[in-house]
Amino acid sequence: MCGISAYIGNNNAVDFLIQGLSKLEYRGYDSAGITILNHENQFVTTKKQGKLVNLMEALKESKQVGYMGIGHTRWATHGVPCDENSHPHCNKNNTISLVHNGIIENYSILKEELIKDGYEFLSMTDSEVIVHLLDKYDNGNMLETINHVIPKLEGSYALCIMVASDKDCMYVVKKDSPIVLACDANASYVASDIPAILDYSKNVYFMDDYQIARVEKGKITFYDLEQNIIIKEPTFIAYDNQTAQMDGYESFMLKEIYEQPFALQETLRGRIVENKIFFKELKDLDKKVKEFQRVYIVGCGTAYHAGLSIVDIMEKDLQIPVSCTVASEFRYNDPIINQHTLAIFISQSGETADTLAALKLAKSKGATTLSIVNVLSSSIARTSDYTTYTCANLEIAVASTKAYTTQIATLLLLSKYMYQEKTNQLIDNQLLTELQEIPTILKTVIKDSDIFKNYAKKVIQYHYAFFLGRGLDFPTAMEGALKLKEISYIHASSYIAGELKHGSIALIEKTSPVIALALQPNIIKKTISNIQETIARGGDVILITTKPNKVEGTYATYYLPEVHPSLMPIVAAIPMQFIAYHASKLKGYDVDKPRNLAKSVTVE
Repeated sequence: MCGISAYIGNNNAVDFLIQGLSKLEYRGYDSAGITILNHENQFVTTKKQGKLVNLMEALKESKQVGYMGIGHTRWATHGVPCDENSHPHCNKNNTISLVHNGIIENYSILKEELIKDGYEFLSMTDSEVIVHLLDKYDNGNMLETINHVIPKLEGSYALCIMVASDKDCMYVVKKDSPIVLACDANASYVASDIPAILDYSKNVYFMDDYQIARVEKGKITFYDLEQNIIIKEPTFIAYDNQTAQMDGYESFMLKEIYEQPFALQETLRGRIVENKIFFKELKDLDKKVKEFQRVYIVGCGTAYHAGLSIVDIMEKDLQIPVSCTVASEFRYNDPIINQHTLAIFISQSGETADTLAALKLAKSKGATTLSIVNVLSSSIARTSDYTTYTCANLEIAVASTKAYTTQIATLLLLSKYMYQEKTNQLIDNQLLTELQEIPTILKTVIKDSDIFKNYAKKVIQYHYAFFLGRGLDFPTAMEGALKLKEISYIHASSYIAGELKHGSIALIEKTSPVIALALQPNIIKKTISNIQETIARGGDVILITTKPNKVEGTYATYYLPEVHPSLMPIVAAIPMQFIAYHASKLKGYDVDKPRNLAKSVTVE
């Protein structure tokens, strides 16, 4: 969460800062601000509550100019969204300014000490503590000062710091929170994520924890906490920012729904040859498969739902226990992990803080770690023993769509790959054939957007909705409920259809909207019986199923193309996404930037 944009060079810093923040606004849009070092060697800070457009309007009036500056777009943690809590934060003398992404867990103790020392706080943020600590320990050498302050901070941080006395440089520090840097002959650039830099450089630097960067015009020097210089090589980023354009679509989410056939096609490219699956990037994992005695799959939100969709399949394939856990709970549950454990971590951004922390725990206990991410050289990718990438390309909308379906496809391929290597058996040809046909199948479902819009018109008449499913349909129901909640603000609950009668059916009232999935042949009769129980209580059921299944008394029935049961979570995701999308649009909300949310969750 939160986005950092910083610049030092020959041009007006404001231009880079604003374009960078516009590309990072998906990380938070509660407020935005910038600090510029002007030609009089003074800091000028402009901060505004709300979306970036509010800051841009303020800057039109002030017309700030300077060749070094830092900017920030905020997702509120400590302190409500307001101008005072916005970043950047400055010391009393306006000689130090910084932006912060992360959370300082011991800020209250540090704040009490600073107040005793006479420091006054203008905000409720944890971040303001850092600027006052830098002021307190400033000895004229900011590199030494940073080295003195960093050990006092507990938590996560990516910091970009400007000091008025160092007019030719700024400083960057990192622990747990992402930051990328780049430079050319005329300027240096800093940002929380690659899209903010891509139009200026495709060669970027990634920092490790507890490293410091001294950023000058056209030069970046990296140090450890002992002030030893670290030599780093840049990473070339192969894609560009064209994906970050809406290309005529009314929102990024709609564009990304329509991009799923191509994203899946790219994710599958080169993986299947005849009846074999290939993961060349996983090196010697094939030699370890027989040694695994347990598998953990870990993710957050949509990534967690993708993981749930593969648990039963992978358990059958490997004949060992497989479980899927929410990342925020994993590290605190004292999981049983040893050298015979495979731990799989799923994250679109590769920067999800809870997932990264869980990964580090698994590694410390001797597990083999494998990440499935969408962003090249992200923190989770760099930390894992093995990494495989989905090919969803940039996903901008907060509500995940193409990342989700490509995660499921990758997990399915991975499960079958490990089965293949463990048993020396060929994969079911029907499954592999239909998997390769999935991009074409999705196109036929996407064409029915208007049908799903009609379903959304029903749903938005209520403040709640129910999603039902069994077996592999249940994670899809969970994802459908999450999508509806996060972008339309309708309370949605997902239930295992067979469990409804054990209490939750009491919630069903006359005309209650119920989205029910009945797509798994082995339990479809049982699921339909559960749906009929719901109809008998007056619920209006929107049934998602396959022909020739039919339930009397439904509000509506939609027939998905019949595919292998293992592939249904991919195909069934489309109706769930469209229902949520249209519900949000019909209610007049910002689909891409739902309230209180951010795309990349980089705080625990």
